[in-house]
Amino acid sequence: MRKFILTALAGFATIGALTMAVAPSAAQNAKLALFGELDRGQWELRFRDGEPSQRICLRDGTELIQLRHRGANCNRLVVENSANQVTVQYTCRGNGYGRTSVRRESATLAQVESQGISGGRPFQFSAEARRVGVCR
Repeated sequence: MRKFILTALAGFATIGALTMAVAPSAAQNAKLALFGELDRGQWELRFRDGEPSQRICLRDGTELIQLRHRGANCNRLVVENSANQVTVQYTCRGNGYGRTSVRRESATLAQVESQGISGGRPFQFSAEARRVGVCR
C-alpha cells in the first residue's frame, strides 16, 4: 500500500511539472483578447510624466506591448489575458526586458503602464493611448 501511495504521488508530481512546463508556452501563444477589441489606426500616446506625446500605427494592438523595444524580437509571457486587460512580460535577449499592462476603456481609448530595462537603463511610464485617425 505504501509503495502504491508513493507511486501515485510521484505520478502527480510528474503531471504537475509537465503542466508547469506547458503553461508558459501555451500562454505565449494565446490570442490576446483585448487587442481584438481595439480599433486599428493611428493612436496617440500621452505620457503622464510630461514626456512628449508620440503616435503609432496600431495594426493588431500588440504594438502597445513593447513601446521601449519596438521592432525587437522578444520572448513574451502572457501574465493576464482578459477582454479588458492584458499584462505581458517580455525579454529581448541582449537588449533588456519589460512588463506592460494595457487596460481597454473603449475601442478607441486604453491605459498603458510599462516598466523594465532598455539599452541598459531602467524605464517606467504610464500613458493614455487614444485613436486619432487612420495610419499614414
